[in-house]
Amino acid sequence: MTARNEPPRFAAFLDLSGRPVLVVGGGEVAARKAQSLLECGARVTVVAPALCERLAAQAREGRIEHRARPFGEGDLGGIEMAVAATDDPRANEAVARAAKALRVPVNVADDPALSTFLMGSTVARGPVRIAISTSGTSPALARKLRARIEGAVPEEYGRLAALAGRYRAEAIRRLPDPKSRRRFWERVMEGPIAALVLEGRDDEARAALERELAADAAAQAEKPR
Repeated sequence: MTARNEPPRFAAFLDLSGRPVLVVGGGEVAARKAQSLLECGARVTVVAPALCERLAAQAREGRIEHRARPFGEGDLGGIEMAVAATDDPRANEAVARAAKALRVPVNVADDPALSTFLMGSTVARGPVRIAISTSGTSPALARKLRARIEGAVPEEYGRLAALAGRYRAEAIRRLPDPKSRRRFWERVMEGPIAALVLEGRDDEARAALERELAADAAAQAEKPR
């Protein structure tokens, strides 16, 4: 349990695309952890004598590598992140101890004290990720907050983020003044362009954004330097 005077965990979003990650454990908890890592593009290796049905299917499909044996310290070679999710506290502690000795970030399921990072509850909307953490104090509260956020943030916000990402580099190029660029994006997110996306009218939203960007770029070009 997190001590009352312990500071909160630092929130960060890591690029795991193509990164080697180790999951120790073959049950449903390990499967959930592995699935979250796969969705972020990680290369997942699972170490466990046996696998649950979901992990076994992923191994057959080549989505994960399976080492059918108990964990050994050598399994951490070349690994950039580790997750211990067995039903044996002593085995989880051994993973944590070995990972920390190698300065490999490690998460131990349901044991924040042994973990150097926590895997928060996440709401996913395309490229948008909203992570909720109670610093390990109350997973039930994290689940409750996640349910409320899921109801408040529709799937269309993922498409809005994708639209912004498509034009981000062009906006930087055509609107070099940071203040002007910030005002442009605020109008996009708060005005009719965002409304069009939320209504499912993506083509109209894209055309409107292009017109707005062109108009702002022309206005900025006309300003005296």
